[in-house]
Amino acid sequence: MGLPPKAAIAAAGAMLVLGVVVSLATGQRGERLLNGMAVGAQLTLADAGFRLKTVHVQGATGMAQPDILRAAGVYRGEPILSVDLDALRGRVQAVGWVQEVKVVRLLPDTLVLAVKQRRPVAVWQHGRRTAMIDDAGRVIEEADPARFPTLPLVVGSGADQAASPILNALSQRPPLMNRIEALVRVDERRWDLRLKDGALIQLPANDEDSALIRLDSLEQSQRILDLGLARIDLRNPDFLAVRPAGDAGPAAAADAGNGA
Repeated sequence: MGLPPKAAIAAAGAMLVLGVVVSLATGQRGERLLNGMAVGAQLTLADAGFRLKTVHVQGATGMAQPDILRAAGVYRGEPILSVDLDALRGRVQAVGWVQEVKVVRLLPDTLVLAVKQRRPVAVWQHGRRTAMIDDAGRVIEEADPARFPTLPLVVGSGADQAASPILNALSQRPPLMNRIEALVRVDERRWDLRLKDGALIQLPANDEDSALIRLDSLEQSQRILDLGLARIDLRNPDFLAVRPAGDAGPAAAADAGNGA
């Protein structure tokens, strides 16, 4: 309309005040008139420079930002005052990468999306499907497992929800963690650790921390992981069962108290 920005704002404000008065006086008919005047005010302000130019995404990685911006669904040049912030927040919140988001409108032309991002901790394989999960076991749909080759693989039904405690325990044991090819959830009760050399470590359903401490002790005293064993069974706290590689017979058992 050729007005300076301050004059445009003042005019738009006057229009809205007048619209409220009319609405109160005339009911639904006035409400429709008010809606039309509000749209007119938004367009007036847009002509004065109140159009979206920039969207800043804070707290998100470069991998997540394209998915967040795509979900936001805003476009450069739209009247910034017409952007529904609640709807925008809902769309961004639905992105798997996003744990929570705050949306801020900075006049005249900027939106800020302040994101708390979910962090992928493992690849979950269930049947023929693979997906990235965070530390709460939530699937991050937009994350491509192929882009996270160094993260651990957890396998089986229920492995997504049960992964966090065992991953935390193993993160304190880097030498063991570096040997693991996959963590397999068995009957949704306990874990088998499949090592890269083909060995299998069977953990109990309860008190897996104690079993890992036993394994640490055996590794330090006897280098048990370098003995070429096919299986190390730690399910019984009183006995340790092992099976040498290539031995199809029953596993040999020893009193765990003797450190064998």
